[in-house]
Amino acid sequence: MNQPFPIQFDSRSLRDALGEFATGVAVVTARGADGQPVGVTINSFASVSLEPPLVLWSLGLASPSLAAFESCSHYAVNILAADQVEFSQRFSQAQEDRFAGIATTAGAGGTPLLPGCSAWFECRNEIRYPGGDHLILVGFVENFRREPKAPLVFHGGRYRELA
Repeated sequence: MNQPFPIQFDSRSLRDALGEFATGVAVVTARGADGQPVGVTINSFASVSLEPPLVLWSLGLASPSLAAFESCSHYAVNILAADQVEFSQRFSQAQEDRFAGIATTAGAGGTPLLPGCSAWFECRNEIRYPGGDHLILVGFVENFRREPKAPLVFHGGRYRELA
């Protein structure tokens, strides 16, 4: 990391190579400073530590939701189940009200929790780090829950199912 950025990659080729790593799909939700719910689809989720319980995810600096996630006290990582492609698509596209018609429940800090997921992590917004064209967010897990459901998986630019 001490070197300048001397190597030039074709962004599309790099993205395609990174897409060879299969990931789960999640929607991170929070409440903005105005109290309105915000949510964004991610696949950049990872466990950091069990003691203390920490998880991380990242958000592009160009995201319209960036300010809300930088300043919120809490957020929830809603791990999508295999039958929730619609949620993945809804929260990855610009829409007037992404939460329209969704019966959410309130998690830590009033964070909206999506129904039907395979797991939920309610997190205190603990630490933020710069990460190139993304912001890396580390959350302290205050509560979690899981349901025995198959996860939504993304690989090679497509949704997949586990065999």
